[in-house]
Amino acid sequence: MPRSILDHPTLSRRYFSPRPEAPADIFWIDCAEARLACAYAAPYPAGLTLVHFHGNGEVVADFLPELAADLTALGVNVLFVEYRGYGASSGEPGLARLLDDVSFVVKSLPVPPSQLVAFGRSVGSLYAIELVHRFPESAGLIIESGIADPLERILMRVRPEELDSTASELAAEVHACLDPKAKLNAYAGPVLVLHAKEDTMVDPSHAILNAGYARRGTLRLLPEGDHNNIFEENREEYLAALSEFLKGIKH
Repeated sequence: MPRSILDHPTLSRRYFSPRPEAPADIFWIDCAEARLACAYAAPYPAGLTLVHFHGNGEVVADFLPELAADLTALGVNVLFVEYRGYGASSGEPGLARLLDDVSFVVKSLPVPPSQLVAFGRSVGSLYAIELVHRFPESAGLIIESGIADPLERILMRVRPEELDSTASELAAEVHACLDPKAKLNAYAGPVLVLHAKEDTMVDPSHAILNAGYARRGTLRLLPEGDHNNIFEENREEYLAALSEFLKGIKH
């Protein structure tokens, strides 16, 4: 299978910022040609499981143990997914390459997709959206500080010719692989979109678009903070929004 333009080494170097920190207790997931060093907290055998995909400058270890404790306190399990090349994971990250890892992640869990809630932050929103696209029976989707226009984000980092491509070829590949509009519109489950009103890295217009693309979307623009501190600056309201959303999911 030919390599996607979206996995071009130049784009991967400029988009992803892997770091070596790894969780102390690793939940390993084997993918095609890679092994992901994830973290899994599952105190509720019959409960929902959040599948969390982080941003491009983060690692799973950044969310442990604090966010894991906050999320499990809401009565759900949580799997923090590590990307190829991040933490103790093997392999190399790539915008398209990571899409296929989503299926391995879901199949590694001891629960059916109907008990999963995909949770994507920043670039991780693309992979959370991919999860509900591949597994439409998933119980729900949470997008935090997410991306509605992947091509815009890519063109902020590279020119098409740097990927040995043309503008039209790149746009077509982004549309084929990373189309939040089509994937969200096809998903029948509930979607919660969280975004800081003053996000200067990913404009809140992305959140408005994603909420509008979803068939059952709820938009919460939070009053404080920016892209990288939305949770800390809005902790009470953020967790309340998650709690309300999760309580509304029937499983």
